[in-house]
Amino acid sequence: MLDKTFRPDEVEKKHYAAWEQSGAFAAHVDSNKKPYTIMMPPPNVTGSLHMGHALTFTLQDVLIRYERMHGRDALWQPGTDHAGIATQMVVERQLDSQGIKRTDLGREKFLEKVWAWKAESGGTITKQLRRLGASPDWPRERFTMDEGLSLAVRKVFVDLYRQKLIYRDKRLVNWDPKLHTAISDLEVAQKEHKGHLWHFKYPVEGQPDRFLTVATTRPETMLGDTAVAVNPEDERYKDLIGKHLILPLVGRRIPVVGDEHADPETGSGAVKITPAHDFNDFEVGRRHNLPMINIFDRDARLNENVPEAYRSLDRYEARKKVVADLEALGLVEKIDDHTLMLPYGDRSNVVIEPWLTDQWYCDARTLAQPAIKAVEEGRTVFVPKQWENTYFDWMRNIQPWCISRQLWWGHQIPAWYGPDGEVFVAMDEAEAQSMASAHYGKAVELKRDEDVLDTWFSSALWPFSTLGWPNHTPELARYYPGDVLVTGFDIIFFWVARMMMMGLHFMGDVPFRTVYIHALVRDEHGQKMSKSKGNVIDPLDLIDKFGCDALRFTLTALAAQGRDIKMSENRVEGYRNFATKLWNATRFCQMNECKAVEGFDPAALKNGVNRWMVGRLAATIKAVDQAMSAYRFNDAANALYHCVWGEFCDWYLEFTKPVLQGNDEVAKVETRATTAWVLGQLLHLLHPFMPFLTEELWEQVGLAGSGRLIGADWPSISDAAIDTEATADLDWVIRVVSEVRALRTEMNVPPAAQVELILRDAAPKTAARLEKYNDLICRLARAASAVLLSGEAPKGAAQIVIDEATVLLPLGSVIDVKQETARLKKEFDKADGEVEKLSKKLGNEQFLAKAKPEVVEEQRQRLAEMEQAKAKLTQAMERLASI
Repeated sequence: MLDKTFRPDEVEKKHYAAWEQSGAFAAHVDSNKKPYTIMMPPPNVTGSLHMGHALTFTLQDVLIRYERMHGRDALWQPGTDHAGIATQMVVERQLDSQGIKRTDLGREKFLEKVWAWKAESGGTITKQLRRLGASPDWPRERFTMDEGLSLAVRKVFVDLYRQKLIYRDKRLVNWDPKLHTAISDLEVAQKEHKGHLWHFKYPVEGQPDRFLTVATTRPETMLGDTAVAVNPEDERYKDLIGKHLILPLVGRRIPVVGDEHADPETGSGAVKITPAHDFNDFEVGRRHNLPMINIFDRDARLNENVPEAYRSLDRYEARKKVVADLEALGLVEKIDDHTLMLPYGDRSNVVIEPWLTDQWYCDARTLAQPAIKAVEEGRTVFVPKQWENTYFDWMRNIQPWCISRQLWWGHQIPAWYGPDGEVFVAMDEAEAQSMASAHYGKAVELKRDEDVLDTWFSSALWPFSTLGWPNHTPELARYYPGDVLVTGFDIIFFWVARMMMMGLHFMGDVPFRTVYIHALVRDEHGQKMSKSKGNVIDPLDLIDKFGCDALRFTLTALAAQGRDIKMSENRVEGYRNFATKLWNATRFCQMNECKAVEGFDPAALKNGVNRWMVGRLAATIKAVDQAMSAYRFNDAANALYHCVWGEFCDWYLEFTKPVLQGNDEVAKVETRATTAWVLGQLLHLLHPFMPFLTEELWEQVGLAGSGRLIGADWPSISDAAIDTEATADLDWVIRVVSEVRALRTEMNVPPAAQVELILRDAAPKTAARLEKYNDLICRLARAASAVLLSGEAPKGAAQIVIDEATVLLPLGSVIDVKQETARLKKEFDKADGEVEKLSKKLGNEQFLAKAKPEVVEEQRQRLAEMEQAKAKLTQAMERLASI
C-alpha cells in the first residue's frame, strides 16, 4: 500500500539512478527504429541551473521521453561548452586569491590549471540537470574542447580559410578594456546612464567667424575625428560639403562630408565622425575613404595618436581635460543633461569601447545565403513562425563575424606566422612548417597566433561535430540532421543562425528540421529576473520544496507559444497539489482492490460509466498528440490536468463508488479492472511531464512487471472501444450535477439539505438519461429525488436551463430568501464599488503613465474579476427574485 504522503526527494534519487544505470536513456545506432534527434544546447561548463535552463531542458526532456514512448530511437545529445571568458575568469580569480597572475604561469601552465578546475568543478551543471530529470544519453556527453571537437574546429577553420571565407581584417570590435579581448554582442549589456551631451564648435577653415557645431556624449573621442558629416539635403550646410574644418586641440584639417547618416532633425544636424571608435562612424568612414585614427590602447588610455598633453590619460580623465580645454578656448556652446545607454561587458562590468584592431573574420554574408534559402523553402521551420522574421532580418543584414578572442582558454587559432609576417593556416604545426619551408625555400622559425576562437565558432558545429565529424561515423549518418532544436530567442543570431550556416556548408543539409523558440521565464509580476532586483527564483529551491515533477509540470503548463511565463511558488505549489491528488487517487484504487487484468479489452466493457471514462481517455490521448505535434506544450499539459484531476479523480472515481461499495460482483470486477487500466494509461500519458511520480506509482501498483514505465509504449485506443452514446450520457450527467452544485453554492444552500430535483420539459433521450443515472445524479447533487415534470413549474423554485429541459430546485423551504437577497445585494454593492474605483484609476492618464506595466496589468485583471463577480451576483439575485 502506498504511503499516505508522496516524498519526491526519495523517489527522484531512486528512479534516476535506476534509469541511468539500466541504460534507459540510450540511443541505439544499430536500431531498426526510426531515429529522433535533439541536440542539447550546451550549457556553460561554469554554469549553474537557472530558470531559463529549467524551461528549455524540461521541454526537451518532455519531447525526448514522448518520442521514446512512440517507438523512436531517440538521441538527446548532451554536452557542455568551454565558455572561454567565463571559465578563464573563474580560474584567474582563484589564482588572484593566491597572489598569482596567469602571466606569471605562462600559457601552458595556466591551461593546466583550467583543465584541473574543469575536472574538479566543471560537472556542476550536468549533476543539476539530473535533478531536473533530464534523460540525455549521458555516455555520449561531449565537451567543446575535447579532442574530437577540437579536430572538427581546426578542420572547419582551415577549410574556410582556404575557401577565402575566413580572413584577417582591421575593423571595429566590442573591446573589453579590462579583459583585453574582443567580445560578442551577446556579451554586451546595455545600461541606462545619466550623462551629458556636449555641443562643441569646430572652426570652418578660411572663415574666421564661422563655426560648425557638433554634439557628442564622448568628448575624448573628438581627438580622433577625421570628418564632420552633414545631410546632403540640409540647406544649412550644403555650401560646406567638400570644405574643411580645423579640429580643435589637434589642429588637423578634417573635411565636411555629405552623408545620410547625419539627421537634420537631430541636434545641430552635423555629426562628428570618429571611424576608429564608433560603429556607425566606421561605415561612414569606409564610404568616404576617411582615415581611421585609433586613439586608445588596450586599456582604453589615450595613445601616441593624440597631442602629448592627453597621452596615457584614462578615457574619463581625458574627457574632463578635453572639455576644460575647449571651454578655455570658448568652443563649448552648451552642455545638456542627457540619458543614454552605455555598453558594459557582462563579465567585466566595465564600459565597452569600440576599438579598431586586427582580428580574424568569417564571411558570414556568403555563408548566410543558403541558410536564408533553407528557411524560405521550409526545410527548417520556426515555431512560433514569427521568429522567422527575426532570423531573416538579421541574416539579410549580417555583418562579418569577428571570430578571434584575445584569451588563452579556447581553441587556439591554427595559424602560424613566418619571419616577415606571412601567415600559414594548417591543421597542425608540422603542416604549417611544411608549407613555410615550401614558401621560403628553407626551414624557418614560425610563431603561432596567440588568439583563440570565439566560443560560438565551436558551438556552431555542435550538431555534427558531436556525432563524430569530420569522420564518417554511423552516428553522423543516422542522427544528422536533428529533428528539433529547443532554445531561447536571444541566441537566434549567435547560435541558431551559425549552426544553420555551418551545417549547410559542411554537411549539405540543415542541422534541424524545426526550431522551437521558447519564451522567457519572468517573476510573478512579469518582470525579468535579475540579481539586482532580488527576484531570481532558483529552480533547485523549488525542486527541494515541491518536487521535480511539480516544477516540470508548471513549466510545461505555462509554456504557451509567444507568451512569457510568470513563475511563482504558488503556481508550483498548485501542481504539487496535482501530484498529491494523483497519489491519493492511486491509494483509493489500491484500497478498493483495483488491479490490472492481463488481456484487458476496453471494447468489451458493459458499464456506461466505464465506457465513458475510456472515451474521455481516448479524447485526451488525441488532444495530447495533437498538441505535442504542434509544440503546444501548455495545451498538452492542460489536457492531461483536466483528464486526471477533473474527469478521472473528481468524476469517474466518484461514479465508481456506488459500484465498488455495492453487491453486484460482476460490475465490481469490470469496474476494478477498468479503474486499474485507466490509471495505468494515465501514468503513461503523464510520464514525459512527471517522470518520477509516474514511475513510482507504476511500480507501487504492481504494473512494473511489464517493465519500467520509461520504456513503455505510448497508449492508443481503438475506435471500437469508444462509445459515443455513453460519452454523451455521462457528459450530460456531469453538466446537471455541476450546475446544481453551483446553484446550491450561489444560493447558500446548507450542504446537508436534501432538495428535490425536478426536470421539466425533458425530451425522451433526456428522460431516459435521468432514469438510467437517477441514483448517481441524486447522490452527487445531494438531491432527495430526481423526477420528471411536464406541467407548470412549482412556485419557489430556482431554475437552470440545460439543453431543451429546465432543472428546477424548490428552495423556498431551505433558505431564507430575504436574508439571501440582502447578502447578495451587499456583495454586489461591494463589487460595484470596486469596479467604479478601478475604472476610475485605469481611466487616469497620469496613473497609466507613471505606474509600472505589471501594476497596470494587475489592476486590469482585478477589474475583469470584479465585473465577472457583478454579473454572477446579478444572475443570482434574479434567480432569488423568482422564488
